[in-house]
Amino acid sequence: MNVKGTVFLTGKVTITEAFGEERWKSFMDKLAAKDKFFSNMIMSVTLIPVDKFIIFLDGLCNEYFNGDRNQYLMFGMVAAKFALSPGGPYQSHLLTKDIKQFVESVIPKLWTTYYDGGVLTAKFENNVVHIKITGIKVKYYYFELCLMGFFQQSIKVFGKKTVATTVRSISSGDDDIYYKYELKNS
Repeated sequence: MNVKGTVFLTGKVTITEAFGEERWKSFMDKLAAKDKFFSNMIMSVTLIPVDKFIIFLDGLCNEYFNGDRNQYLMFGMVAAKFALSPGGPYQSHLLTKDIKQFVESVIPKLWTTYYDGGVLTAKFENNVVHIKITGIKVKYYYFELCLMGFFQQSIKVFGKKTVATTVRSISSGDDDIYYKYELKNS
């Protein structure tokens, strides 16, 4: 499985805005010293092997968030704000004004925009969104926390907030991810 460079660049923009260019450069120098992959230029079309991406994520959490892996939820929220905002690379996805269409068509499409492995399916019924990810070979909790944050942030566009229920989870030892989100008015 590979992660598209867009995810890396979103992190770079966000971290640089929050902590400064000099601290980002220092972080990347340390990362490149650990793994030569990070001495290469990473562009939006770069495919980052998932094992390298995990090195990046762990380094990012250690450097900027005192090792708090729960920040992956915030990463997803920031990614949604960045990607779906006016001027963002995927703002056109918000032209969809129907929640069911957004959930069932756009959310799976966004998954394949960022990752080339795993299958995300999403269904909207009775004011509940069901999101499942199967076929993820690398069991790393980033994928579920980031997805939760991304979805929770993106659904705010429709004036909704969510109440999440975990049905299956990689962090609980399951082979797949399944969350239910009950939609509430904001």
